[in-house]
Amino acid sequence: MLLPHRTSLAMLCLAASFPLATRAADPDPAPAAPATEVRAPLLERSQEDALALERRVPKVEQQTLQAEGGDFLALWKPANDTDPKGAVIIVPGAGESADWPDTVGPLRSRFPDVGWHSLSLSLPDLLADTPQPRSDDTPAPASKGDDKGTSAPAKATPDDANANVAQATAADPDTAQTGDTARTSDHNDQADAARIFARLDAAVAFAQQQNAHSIVLIGHGSGAYWAARYVSEKQPPQVQKLALIAAQTPARVEHDLESLVPTLKIPTADIYFVTRTRDQDAAKRRLQASKREKDSQYRQLSLIAMPGDRTAEQEQLFRRVRGWMMPQPAE
Repeated sequence: MLLPHRTSLAMLCLAASFPLATRAADPDPAPAAPATEVRAPLLERSQEDALALERRVPKVEQQTLQAEGGDFLALWKPANDTDPKGAVIIVPGAGESADWPDTVGPLRSRFPDVGWHSLSLSLPDLLADTPQPRSDDTPAPASKGDDKGTSAPAKATPDDANANVAQATAADPDTAQTGDTARTSDHNDQADAARIFARLDAAVAFAQQQNAHSIVLIGHGSGAYWAARYVSEKQPPQVQKLALIAAQTPARVEHDLESLVPTLKIPTADIYFVTRTRDQDAAKRRLQASKREKDSQYRQLSLIAMPGDRTAEQEQLFRRVRGWMMPQPAE
């Protein structure tokens, strides 16, 4: 006869053996791979600006245009006139929206009151401004043979000069990286130009659909550069005039604005603020470049900045652009 406490002990040992036997018969399954979190791609700043405009600007002024298989937002205001004079297409600068309070918004709102349609665009973010991935420049760890002072076997000198150049480039990673950076910059510049030109093409086509007999392209800041480059490279016959306001050349582009000026074949107004030293110096160089082209239709107009009275400054700008677009007949 077993004692009660021994019986309990035997039962406990038997119960404890069941999980062990089960684990021995059924090996542990492979751990499940952690679920990969799929994140939506971040919007470009220009896309975020467009969403903000869609919430703020009346729907009647919003116009969706298509370029390169995608949609983009433009702001449209028809002329308050039974016989419109034409359309102005406004190109904002970097970091600016289609209703930017400096220049872009005031011009797009004022021109319909003097008989002009206005179409203000939103431009994509520049690939040239996107941070590029850094290359791994960390040198390989030295081998044990190097630690002991053992030198690597000498390489035979290549016979031709091309091999010498290739070997020197491979030995100098900084030179190779500089070449890669230049190629990437050129590629981004061409890609940016193609994307922006596609939007300008769409804007010109839309303006023509509204029976705009005359189209004036107005660019502000770096938008002036892209407007000038579009006219220089594509020479669209539908665009009759070009206005550059406080023009700036973006960083890392193939052609600067000074080199584009002599290639502009339509009447061009270069409007700058004479009270801003940097703008004045750049405008002087553009004027000198224009004089190297025979029969140039390039003209400069100066303004005085009024930082204490933004309303008066914008009114001055509007009147100057309008006066250039519609010159008064000589008496």
